Amino acid sequence: MKILVTGATGFVGKSLCVALVRQRQSVRIAARASNALTEHVEVTKVGTIDSHTDWAEALNGVDVVIHLAARVHVMHDVVTDPLAEFRKVNVEGTLNLANQAVRAGVRRFIFVSSIKVNGEQTLMGKPFVEVDAISPQDAYGISKYEAEQGLLHIAEQTGIEVVIIRPPLIYGAGVKANFASMMRIVKRGIPLPLGAIYNKRSFVYVENLVSLILRCIDHPAAANQILLVSDGHDLSSTELLRGCAEALGVNARLLPIPQKLIEFVAALLGKRDVAQRLCGNLQVDISKAHTLLGWTPPFSVADGLKATAMDIEKGNRG
Repeated sequence: MKILVTGATGFVGKSLCVALVRQRQSVRIAARASNALTEHVEVTKVGTIDSHTDWAEALNGVDVVIHLAARVHVMHDVVTDPLAEFRKVNVEGTLNLANQAVRAGVRRFIFVSSIKVNGEQTLMGKPFVEVDAISPQDAYGISKYEAEQGLLHIAEQTGIEVVIIRPPLIYGAGVKANFASMMRIVKRGIPLPLGAIYNKRSFVYVENLVSLILRCIDHPAAANQILLVSDGHDLSSTELLRGCAEALGVNARLLPIPQKLIEFVAALLGKRDVAQRLCGNLQVDISKAHTLLGWTPPFSVADGLKATAMDIEKGNRG
C-alpha cells in the first residue's frame, strides 16, 4: 500500500510520517522543498495548494491520501477577507486534491478537520458528538466544514472512501503558538490568576491523534465516517496548568482568582474570546471511535505533557 501525506513537514505530519515509516508503510509526501523528510520516504514537489494544484505525479500509484495540509487558524488575521483566503486552501485545494485522487484510483481519503466545525464551546458534561448540529464560529471552522461537505459529496458520487477526523487543540513535542508559550510561562514561574477555574476542556496529544489516523488507514468500518478524537480525559484550565508544571518539574504559581471576576474583567477589556478559551467548556466524546474501530488513546495526558515538556526544555537548552 502506498500512502500520500500532505502537510508532512508540519507538527502533526512529522509525527505521522515517523509512525508510518516505523510500520514499514510505503510513504510519499507532497512538499514544497524536495529535500524535506527525505529519509525513508518519497518526496514529490508540490507548490501552492489551491484549486489549480497539479497532483498527478504525487498521486501516481497511491492507495490512501492523508490530507493534513491547510491554512491554519490565525488568531489575529490581517487579510481583508479571511474566509476567502481559508477557502482557497482548505476548501478549493482539498476538493481539487480529492477529485484528482478519484481519477488516480485512490481508495481512501483521510481528512484531518477540526472540532471548530462543531463549535467553540459545550455545556458542562455535554460533550460534542459526531451527530450534533454543526456551528462553526470563525472562517477557519467554516472552511473546514465546507471541505467536509464537499468530500462527503465526492464520496457519494464516486465511491472513494472518505474519513473525517475532528481534533480539538493538539499538543506534543514540536507544538508552537499558545501551548508552547503557556508552558514557557509556567516554567519561568510567572504567577497566573488561574488557580480556581473549574471548566472542562478536551485536548489531544499528537501521538494519540496519529494513532487514530493509523487505525483509519485500512479499517473497513472507518469508511465515510466522521470521528471525534481526544485524549479521553478532560481537564480544567487549572488542572492543565498544574499538569504542565508537574511535567516541567516546577511548582505551579496559580492565584485563586474567582472565575466570574476573570470573565468580568475580560469583558471590560474587550477580551471575551480570551476568557472563553480560559474559562469555557469544550468537551468531545470519543466513544464512536472506540465502539466502531476499537480505538483507545494509547497515551495518557501525563505522557503527552511530559513529552511536550521535554521538547520545550530541549529547545531552551538549544
